[in-house]
Amino acid sequence: MTQTNQPTELAAEQHALLHKTLRRFDIVFLMIAAVVGLETLGQVSLYGAEAFTWALVLAVFFLVPYGLIFAETGAAFSEEGGAYTWVRDAFGRPAGAVAAILTWITQPVWVGGSMAFLAAETISTYITPLEHGSFGDYVFKIVFIWVTVLAAIVSLQKGKWLPTSGALLKIGLLVFFVLTTAIYAVQNGVVGISPGDFSPSLLGLFGSVPILLFAYLGFESSNSAAGEMENPARDVPVSIFRSCATAAACYLLPIFAILLVVPTEDITGIGGLLDAVGTVYSVYGGAADALLKLTAFVFVYILMSQGAAWMIISDRMQAMTAADGSFFGGFFGRFHAGLGTPVRVNLLSGVVSTTFMLVAMQVTGSGASVFGVVLTISISTFLLSYLLVIPAAIRLRTRYPERHRPFRVPVSDAGFAALGWTAFAWVLLGSWVAVFPGTLERLFGEDYPFKDIWGVSQTTFEVFTLGTLACLLVLCAIGYARGARVRGDVGAPVPPVPPAPAEEPTR
Repeated sequence: MTQTNQPTELAAEQHALLHKTLRRFDIVFLMIAAVVGLETLGQVSLYGAEAFTWALVLAVFFLVPYGLIFAETGAAFSEEGGAYTWVRDAFGRPAGAVAAILTWITQPVWVGGSMAFLAAETISTYITPLEHGSFGDYVFKIVFIWVTVLAAIVSLQKGKWLPTSGALLKIGLLVFFVLTTAIYAVQNGVVGISPGDFSPSLLGLFGSVPILLFAYLGFESSNSAAGEMENPARDVPVSIFRSCATAAACYLLPIFAILLVVPTEDITGIGGLLDAVGTVYSVYGGAADALLKLTAFVFVYILMSQGAAWMIISDRMQAMTAADGSFFGGFFGRFHAGLGTPVRVNLLSGVVSTTFMLVAMQVTGSGASVFGVVLTISISTFLLSYLLVIPAAIRLRTRYPERHRPFRVPVSDAGFAALGWTAFAWVLLGSWVAVFPGTLERLFGEDYPFKDIWGVSQTTFEVFTLGTLACLLVLCAIGYARGARVRGDVGAPVPPVPPAPAEEPTR
């Protein structure tokens, strides 16, 4: 590591406050809680049987190379801060600051602008009416947001159990759904699907790839808390492989099951999974309604645990970015001495999330369409961050050949680069489609009714899309400039994190 990119004294001080509480079990389920999103199942299924085809293609040609390169990188570069430290070490602090803010901002915006609304709609539809804009609606969404924040504020030893329990429930729910679908298919038959329906198309590619990439990305994010892992060199590669394989199964099997029982024209982006659940639960007779209500409650809990997992992960990365002098200096770069958590960034995420929720509650008509555009691009920033993170992983292999790699992909540097650039190409495609929708479709002669899809003209879309990105870059630049004083104190070695208490039971 060059002198320029050595950790700051403040960052070294924060490492001393971390508690080693993450074991392999915890890492695997933290990743499953964060990355496997039930809300994406319906969105992907909107594209019909070919959605399964593209999910399978990306599982093989994106998830495999992506998982391999980050299994090696995550084990070799296990400093708290994850992707920020990788981009910093590969390309310098300014690039690291950009990658960090693109990754971090996604999570509070997503929780407040999307997940809270999905949870409230689920409660209103399946459990008890919750009128949009009512006092109860506001209270529910605010509580939803701040429970995810609270899980990130409390010590990781305690906070990790919300994501872990949510991940276990998520797997259990999907297994139960797939088995019930099999019973339903035997008793009632399935929706007519021919082999030709699975044929891939350009419209399916351009429409589903951003959603699928958003669903598959993030397994290396556990390295944001690498300083709190008991043995990251040993556990990160195994955790990435296990969580990637679990995610592929958790997407492919339920998507196929949804397509079997719900006609494509009846699938909705929000209710896709629960629509299918309501259909197949008919096999349970009089118990179907009670089971559906229970499933809806579990679904909301899973959404909350997913938001909490991302708050835990991304807030740590952003706090270490601040402690390293790349985001408003020292104020946000401090971990609580007793809890070992970045409370100030946690609270900032809660404020951002709540603000997005309140704005979304007020806009209607054309304003709602504009907000939808801003929300979409804010979530797509997660894809954009990988345009820096993946090249950083490629460069770290050749820039630091002396670095011990507990897991090494058994290929040459050129082969490793080929894996990385394959993953990068997919992300580049997804990012382009997210930022400039309709352009590739028209290039290939496909019809793309822009205003019917987005509710605004393409000019309006691009103004708000590029404007949102510009605002983020300005915020990043201001934050980086304000961190100059912290960056002046560099060269301090990162002290080892104290081991977990000996009396803690091992798993």
